[in-house]
Amino acid sequence: MAKKDSFVNMVVTLFVITAIPAVLLGFVYKFTKEPIEQAKKIKLSNSIDLVVPGASTAEINQFSVMPETGKDSLTFYEVVSENKIIGTAVQTYSDNAFGGRITIMVGFKPDGTIIDNDVLEHSETPGLGDKASKSKSDWNSQFKDKNPKEFNINLKKDGGEVDAITAATISSRAYIDALQRAYDAFIKYYTNSSDIEESLTIEEIDEQIEQKTELETNDTEKGGVE
Repeated sequence: MAKKDSFVNMVVTLFVITAIPAVLLGFVYKFTKEPIEQAKKIKLSNSIDLVVPGASTAEINQFSVMPETGKDSLTFYEVVSENKIIGTAVQTYSDNAFGGRITIMVGFKPDGTIIDNDVLEHSETPGLGDKASKSKSDWNSQFKDKNPKEFNINLKKDGGEVDAITAATISSRAYIDALQRAYDAFIKYYTNSSDIEESLTIEEIDEQIEQKTELETNDTEKGGVE
């Protein structure tokens, strides 16, 4: 009987030992969840406003676009002021970084020119790959006001016009991979940069896209007739 009581006491003790921390963790999660979510929203809002100045006082249309490369969709934040698209912030990524996935935010003018860009999340080496972030260096300023249609955003050692982060070539290439993914998806979504001029209204842009889609459909139908 004594052994049985001892076993029961041990089980009860173990239950109490594990239950109390679980309850405490539950309370901590409950009280910290909202502040953490709020902090994330503020960080995201600031990032959008950084890459598309004026976004904080404009209307933002959010939607997802699946890129031709990569396994996850990109998030587009279309910034509209006075019924005109003044820029589009794209949350993009690369899984080729030294520390795994790197997520960045890049803003485009309607013609595809990069307004600005910066890191959202990364696990790169401190003092090396983390210099891709504005908080650590001005490395990513090389892409500011550049249009990938005219400016080769690859590293110089890869035939492009961009200097790599010293001793962090992998991180540099991953950042560029994320930028290129965003640019390609942006151009594909808005048909192509030559079709969409800066300062067009949303209705005018939609009309251009519809017209081009109709032309492509007609060309396909004609090509199918023997």
